[in-house]
Amino acid sequence: MTSETGKKIDFAFLNAGHFFDHFLILIFATVAMAIATDREVFITGMTSEWGMSYAQLIPFSVAGFTAFGLCSLPAAWLADKWSRPGMIAVFFIGMGSATMVSAFATSPWHLGAGIFLIGVFGAIYHPVGIAMVVQGRNKTGIPIAMNGVFGNLGVATAPLATLLIIEQWGWREAFLLPGALCVLTGIAYLGFLRIAQIRTDTYAVGSPKGSKDNALTLDRKMLIRIFSIIFFTAAVGSFIFQSTTFALPKIFDERLAGFAASGKEVGWWAFMVFSIASVAQLVVGYLVDRHAVRWVFAAVAGGQVVMFAIMLNLTGMPALIVGVAFMLVVFGQIPINDVLIGRIAKSEWRSRAYSARYIISFAVMATTVPAISALHGNGGFYALFAVMAILAGLIFCAVLFLPVAQLKLKVEPAV
Repeated sequence: MTSETGKKIDFAFLNAGHFFDHFLILIFATVAMAIATDREVFITGMTSEWGMSYAQLIPFSVAGFTAFGLCSLPAAWLADKWSRPGMIAVFFIGMGSATMVSAFATSPWHLGAGIFLIGVFGAIYHPVGIAMVVQGRNKTGIPIAMNGVFGNLGVATAPLATLLIIEQWGWREAFLLPGALCVLTGIAYLGFLRIAQIRTDTYAVGSPKGSKDNALTLDRKMLIRIFSIIFFTAAVGSFIFQSTTFALPKIFDERLAGFAASGKEVGWWAFMVFSIASVAQLVVGYLVDRHAVRWVFAAVAGGQVVMFAIMLNLTGMPALIVGVAFMLVVFGQIPINDVLIGRIAKSEWRSRAYSARYIISFAVMATTVPAISALHGNGGFYALFAVMAILAGLIFCAVLFLPVAQLKLKVEPAV
């Protein structure tokens, strides 16, 4: 196997990992809607498992989303000290196994413990996998965007696949089957690492021998300024991302009266919206490699403000159309922060920079579940969209402080 072929296959496994990372962590969001006592749509053979409402069920995922963030730092440290490919193998097998264990829960507390383990192993992917994606690359926008599309497809597939499996077999199989597929992918990845002889130093800390570290050279003051903006926008953007991806099945359950009369139809609409919106990452990835990041980022954040404000009271077909629009700009933000980190962080501390970004992001994500519960319980989704419009406005203001000239890509001279 040639080195170039090995890199392409490795990139394919990294994309699969991003898919599973978002798919498996979101299974519970749809399961909670399906087994809740206040479900609006009909789901074949489904009854309330524990006699609890949607607002009562979703807090059991808080520990999992908290672990999804907090465990990313030790995961990055282990990857830098041991092996990035090795940690990705642990991710596949560990997250898949934890998902399978969740299928055997006998109470909401047991299910919450399973989701916690999903979060622990799921935390590995972003600081390790994204660092592997950008390793040795100059223009990182498109590779990060391509990898991000697979993450978004995981988000898109989660509600549809979960509801299809629930209607065919039950909610427990909705955890068991995808988890088993993730474990099998991990076993295949281990086999690939052995056959391709990808060594620990292939993705070692620092620049591999013969390659260049393409990070921009910035002074300490400028680095602090840019990282402050990255971490702030990542934190606020994570609340928006998690709120929309977690709640969309329930939003459609309530807002698409006449368009979604069954759980299967809700799943298909959610899949369609997420799939269409995933294209936004490729567009934004292309744009940030060719235009000033500040203005691309500002356009995306401004679009979020407008779409959330329009969505406040919409129902039916208008809600579906605007749902596509706001997910386009939500997904469009995802690659920008990662591109910025890849552009300014040196290779030797890039994994830890990504881990810090994801600790902040996923710690905030953990707060979205109780926030959705509280907002939905008191003001419905009107309150949630109003809060997200305000937060998107804060992102827009912060982005205007990004420098322009200092973030331009290095252009290698023609040989």
